[in-house]
Parts: sequence; C-alpha cells; structure tokens
Amino acid sequence: MNSTITIETLRETASRIKPYIHRTPVFCSTMVNQLCEAALYFKSENLQKVGAFKARGAVNAVFSLNDHAFSTNKKSDRYVTTHSSGNHAAALAYAARCRGIKALVVMPENAPPVKKAAVAGYGAQITYVESTQAAREMALAEIVEQTGAVFIHPYNDQQVIAGQATAAMELIEQVSGLDAVIAPVGGGGLLSGTALSVSAFQPSAQVFGAEPEGANDAFRSLQAGCIIPMIDPQTIADGLRTSLGEITFPIIQKHVKEIITVDEKSIIHAMRLIWERMKIIVEPSSAVVLAAVIKKRRHFKGKKIGLIISGGNADLDNIPWL
Repeated sequence: MNSTITIETLRETASRIKPYIHRTPVFCSTMVNQLCEAALYFKSENLQKVGAFKARGAVNAVFSLNDHAFSTNKKSDRYVTTHSSGNHAAALAYAARCRGIKALVVMPENAPPVKKAAVAGYGAQITYVESTQAAREMALAEIVEQTGAVFIHPYNDQQVIAGQATAAMELIEQVSGLDAVIAPVGGGGLLSGTALSVSAFQPSAQVFGAEPEGANDAFRSLQAGCIIPMIDPQTIADGLRTSLGEITFPIIQKHVKEIITVDEKSIIHAMRLIWERMKIIVEPSSAVVLAAVIKKRRHFKGKKIGLIISGGNADLDNIPWL
C-alpha cells in the first residue's frame, strides 16, 4: 500500500462519501464473454452521480476539507476550484453543491458541449480558456488569488485518489475471485486508486491500465521509469488526454502489471459493442478497457476480469461511428 493511503483510509473514504454517491451495478454480457473467451464484469460508473467515477474523488476531497482550509468563516464565500475538460469539473460542482459552497471551474473552450452543460447545470461558475495546459493554469492561478478558492486537482491529489479507489472496492465486494481488474488511465487517479484497492482487498488479482495509443504517456512513462508528459495527445477519448502526476505515477509503477495501449479504431469498435450488446451508454474513455481485453484476448482467455467503466457522458451529437 501507498504510505499515506492505507486500508483504513480507504474504508474511511467509503464511509464518508456513501451518502452522496451511487453504489453502481456490475453488468455482464454473454455475447461479449463469448467474443473475449473470458468472464467480464463491467463496473458501471457511467451510472454514477454526474455520469462518471469522478464524483467519488471530488466528494471525498471536498468533504475532507476542514473549516480552516478556507480563507473565510462565511459559508457563502467559500470556494473550491479546478481545471478540467468535463467530468471532474461536473463532479466538483456536484460535490460543492452537496456541501453548500461554490465551485469555480476552468474549462477548455473546446470541451464537449454535453460536459459544458453538465458543469453549468450543477451550478459552477465557468471560465473558458484556450485548450492548453498553460492557459488552464494561468486562469486557475488568477481565480485562487482573487477568491482564495481551494484548488482540487483532477487526479494528483491523495483525497481524490482515495475516492476513486472506492469503485474497485465495491467491485471486489460485488464479484469474488477476480483474476484481474482493468481501468482506463489518463492522469492516473482512477488507475492508481484501483491499484491500491486491489492490492488491499484482492491482492491475488493483477491490475492493468488501458490507454489510447495517441495519448500513451503512461505506457511510455512506465517503460522509461520516469514521467514522460504527453505533449499533443490525439485521441477520441477526451478524458484520457492528461498526463500522469507525481502522486499517481509511483502508485501505478508499484502496483500495475502493464499498460495496454489501443488504437482509435478499436476504441470506437469497443464503444459500439457496449452500446449495442449491453444497452448502456459509455463515452470513448470507458471503451478502452474492453478494447484492451479484445487486443490481449489470449492473455485474458478463461479468466475472471473486472472492468471499470469510467463514464457515460458521450456527445450524442457526435457519435464516432456515424
């Protein structure tokens, strides 16, 4: 286990966020199992609050803040802030609303419309910027300086990671005897949290990350033994374009067996397969886990595999196979 996120931390986190999140269901598909020649269990975080696993981490981070974290005692003047292309932004807005404080969110102007609408719908005040890391960070710094808002990082945060870990905790409770668990990887919050939970509660299982070839910084970083940031990610999986952080990387390095990269065609194929055969809506970032199993079919043959379906906030006006 990571030295600061212990088994006790994970259990406390699960208890803290329980009133504000869904215990999401696990689905199976006979047809998909036959295709992959394995028993697949889909932990459906597309049915989570805000339509993604991100609610877990954001709620834990916001409710872990004590009163001294804020620059004012007046509840109406307390703010949390972040930069995000969508799901974490919506999650933070939701978490802030649950606590009765305000969320100030920096979003790239080219974020999917469905995600912009969701963030606004949860009551966040949005600042739109150019789609560069520098623009995001500059706008965020101005917000923190002007308002005293507490910055909640989308993934490189201990409380966020602990919150994301609860998805795999639930999966392990719901399905016994898993041989492996696969989660998508962008910044690494979900994958590192998944790795910690599996290490703690199902140590015999292996953990794999699934990543687009066009945003393969996690794959390259593990190969190199150090973080190699993604400069210009090119993938339909917009939630996986971010690079690993200095907190998530060592956890992944220690506990994750392998990062499996998949191409754009296979992501779209897997996404359509889930929509058509399982009748659930997932976004491209979710589909990478099934694409990874299909790619490594021989390796996973005959095994019991848990897949973390990260979110369902698909842009219905831009379905990739149309």
